[in-house]
Amino acid sequence: MSFLKIFENEILIGALAAWGLAQLLKPPMEYLRTGKWNWAAIANAGGMPSSHSALVVGATLGVGLYQGFDSPLFALAFAFTMIVIYDAANVRHQAGMQAQKINVIVNELLSGHPISEKDLREVLGHTWLEVIGGILLGLLVATISWMIIR
Repeated sequence: MSFLKIFENEILIGALAAWGLAQLLKPPMEYLRTGKWNWAAIANAGGMPSSHSALVVGATLGVGLYQGFDSPLFALAFAFTMIVIYDAANVRHQAGMQAQKINVIVNELLSGHPISEKDLREVLGHTWLEVIGGILLGLLVATISWMIIR
């Protein structure tokens, strides 16, 4: 099996398209929120829409459309999607909030005596609105991809 066959995988193409579009949408969404362009948002975790959610939802819908919604593979993809969405909106979001608080503590307690000048990354997870944005984007892109390819 040739490695280039990976580019013939319709499910993967749709999922990666959803992920890529979500990443490309982050700078304009950040601009709408803050009034400032942040091109680094293309490569960052967190933000609107959730590229993690878009990727797994796109892949899961693709599995359902191509393999059937009653297939064991769809069941596995759906379970995986639920874990990723929960992690994005809860675990990673809480880790980001903790990073914010730790950065404040370190800056206040150690001002003048820095241990490290590098702050912890504070944008790790997503709000539920960002996750829903990613879910909707994943559904839309996977559906359009399926309609175009089929």
